[in-house]
Amino acid sequence: MSTYKSLLPVDEEGYYGRFGGAYVPEILHSNVENLRKAFYRYVDDDDFKQEFDTLMRDYVGRPSPLYRAGRLSEHYGTNIYLKREDLNHTGAHKINNAIGSALLARRMGKHRIIAETGAGQHGVATATVCALMGLECVVYMGATDVARQQPNVERMKMLGAKVVPVMSGNRTLKDATNEAIRDWCCNPDSFYIIGSTVGPHPYPEMVAHFQSVISSEIRSQLKSQAGCETPDYVVACVGGGSNAAGAFYHFINEPSVRLIAAEAAGLGVDSGQTAATIQAGSEGIIHGARTLVMQTPDGQIEEPYSISAGLDYPGIGPLHAFLARSGRADVLAVTDREALDAAMTLTRLEGIIPALESAHALAVLDRLKFGHDEIVVINVSGRGDKDMNTYMRELKIED
Repeated sequence: MSTYKSLLPVDEEGYYGRFGGAYVPEILHSNVENLRKAFYRYVDDDDFKQEFDTLMRDYVGRPSPLYRAGRLSEHYGTNIYLKREDLNHTGAHKINNAIGSALLARRMGKHRIIAETGAGQHGVATATVCALMGLECVVYMGATDVARQQPNVERMKMLGAKVVPVMSGNRTLKDATNEAIRDWCCNPDSFYIIGSTVGPHPYPEMVAHFQSVISSEIRSQLKSQAGCETPDYVVACVGGGSNAAGAFYHFINEPSVRLIAAEAAGLGVDSGQTAATIQAGSEGIIHGARTLVMQTPDGQIEEPYSISAGLDYPGIGPLHAFLARSGRADVLAVTDREALDAAMTLTRLEGIIPALESAHALAVLDRLKFGHDEIVVINVSGRGDKDMNTYMRELKIED
């Protein structure tokens, strides 16, 4: 009998308060139900956990460091720790969920993997794991993102994945997800690895579980380095919300820990060019879950915008919708310019170039005032190699 118990505020039907659930076409109902049964069966299985933990250690390189950023801490007059998910194999947190999901797919007898990707990090992670396990891999990616994240496209192809550019809509993450779901409907024997805490139940819970290794490590590393397991703040960016779910997971039930989510304001929340779903959205259904969605009064999805491909999504995971609406998490909308400036600050003070997604979390340092003795943990969810063309263009870096 399984002893698994989620630390998330989720019920048996996948609802986080009013948000969540599984709204899927009939053709996918059995797929989602079989996935739910398999997840609960294997998540607490000793052999599954041992294989997952071994790959996390020996293949991904976990635990990722928790680094006290001395110069950054001095600059902001507080104690800043960076959770270095950028140092994982493939350069981001996405590999954690990709490995867990692929192990589950293999146990379910699935040999063809479908994935969607925005910034390309989930696509790279999925392609990497498929190469490792000998699985066929098809990755859907909006044509706009294909152009702005070309290094990751080439990595996926080198790893053996078929990358399918999506030409519909805004040609970004939402559209890639639409096409991945269409593929799954046409090929129900495939396994769909969703990269974030979105989609129908059990995906939000499952992805958060595989990413919870992040907050588990933060607790033990803080105890070793600072003498306490709980920081005053945990900060992470949110698009769909996977890295934030992982960073928040083991602190959700710790009321002394303030959770800060940084979403992408783009050119401004009220500019019409934004991806600030929590602040600009309303309750609706997208990609199989009830959550907060950027939509017109008659329920048509509005096209989001962010300089960051990984945050350019018109929805948010139901966990984060619940945390925001219940007041458990505070949400700040960070503009493109604020993110770019934060990336430069980290780069020049600490020699760490963050992904544009992570730069949104770092921008919180300029928006809030922290106490001298407080501990602030920021999840650096990915490294900035993939964003160098954008950085060079937008920051006008010269010799």
